[in-house]
Amino acid sequence: MPPRIHRRRALQLGGAASLGYLFTGPAFSVTKAYSANDKLRVAGIGVGGKGSSDIDQAGELMDVAAICDIDEQRLGEKAKKFPHAKKYTDYRKLLDEMAKAIDACTVSTPDHHHAPASILAMRAGKHVYTQKPLTHTVFEARLMRETAAKMKVCTQMGNQGSANNGLRRAVELIHAGTIGQIAEAHVWTDRPREFWRQAPSIVARPKQSAPVPKHVHWEEFIGPAPMRPYAVGELTEGKWKGRPCYHPHDWRGWWDFGTGAMGDMACHTANMVFRALKLGPPQFVSALSGEVNQETYPAWAHMTFDFPARGDMSACSLHWYEGAKGGKKMLPPEELLAKVLKKDEKVANSGSILVGTKGILYSPNDYAAQFRLTPDKDFAGIQTTKPEKEPMGVDQNNDARMKAEWVEAIRAGKPSHAYSNFDFAGRITETMLLGNIAVRVGGNKLEWNAEKLAFSNAPKATAFVTKEYRTGWDWLKG
Repeated sequence: MPPRIHRRRALQLGGAASLGYLFTGPAFSVTKAYSANDKLRVAGIGVGGKGSSDIDQAGELMDVAAICDIDEQRLGEKAKKFPHAKKYTDYRKLLDEMAKAIDACTVSTPDHHHAPASILAMRAGKHVYTQKPLTHTVFEARLMRETAAKMKVCTQMGNQGSANNGLRRAVELIHAGTIGQIAEAHVWTDRPREFWRQAPSIVARPKQSAPVPKHVHWEEFIGPAPMRPYAVGELTEGKWKGRPCYHPHDWRGWWDFGTGAMGDMACHTANMVFRALKLGPPQFVSALSGEVNQETYPAWAHMTFDFPARGDMSACSLHWYEGAKGGKKMLPPEELLAKVLKKDEKVANSGSILVGTKGILYSPNDYAAQFRLTPDKDFAGIQTTKPEKEPMGVDQNNDARMKAEWVEAIRAGKPSHAYSNFDFAGRITETMLLGNIAVRVGGNKLEWNAEKLAFSNAPKATAFVTKEYRTGWDWLKG
């Protein structure tokens, strides 16, 4: 295993361990392959919510040596399953103390911790599985991709549809020109719904704080974000009532901690579209949305990404729809839906449509696990369930398959074996998060310069490509 990473300077954050993992400091790349008899050791960073199944699935393939969560109740529950795993409430301390005792990490924290936890792990030579969206900002997505390449570690993002045979077959068919040249794509989700709270029900930061529960390590939850008080719904008759504003659930709707509906679902629902159309950086991005405030994501949005021609593929536009406006779901145009829906069929809560010169592909599914080609008579006999050129995936349990594929990559020493490795995941995350910037600034089309990580015509928008990091976390700036 690689030795402990060099310490350039110590960080002191509210009693946290003194650490010095700086992106600019020395690091150790991983080039070894593992034999079938080598037992891999994994640490779980964030073990509640989605993190619970992530470390459980990783634990089926590796020894769980350590677990970490800022919530001691969640940590204690997971420790019942992995009693020999060392417990932590600060992943910086875990990575400092366990550097020689682990080979890999799962990272399943709120979005604002994805990049710092993953980059620290990669800089320490650890293979990383990070939940979607890969990062909180566009800059972090680029940094994650570059770090993974530099360190030669095996990585995977948790957009589990990537392991599905249906998605892989759809990609093949589009690459083969089955429905012709594609000039427009449409992807939608009905979230946020009641999954978490944001505008219009929440438009301002809580003005009063509530006592931090004894089992919650608030300093560690905040991490690189601006300090915010622990708060719940409202103070009534001297007692705090209502559900907590940020932890353990509603963080996704706040600019400080989450990435809204786009971050929650685009890495799933736009996954097939991004792969099939060989998308890269867009040339222009624009957005219409509900009222934007300084604290939470809006109730609805329609974002448009315009891409130049790519090889033998024509220029195209990708439309993203989220939420509901005036109680009506944001969806593709009715005339387009009429072309793909069968008699008495209702439009799916989330899905995707690719409009080609020869036909249309419609997937009524988060992950493009199932799809059909329209008109039916023009595509009779074309199978749509199994890839014929892409690597074979699975039809079910695709989340567990993502972990297995990641471990296979680690054992073989081949980062590219993982279908949603950070080279791909960084690119789709970087592109899709540009939509949130367009929402935030509104106005005309934003012209994107991917090489410079800047908008050529909107300095105000460029400011949101990255963010300010709290003192002690500014090593993330590079």
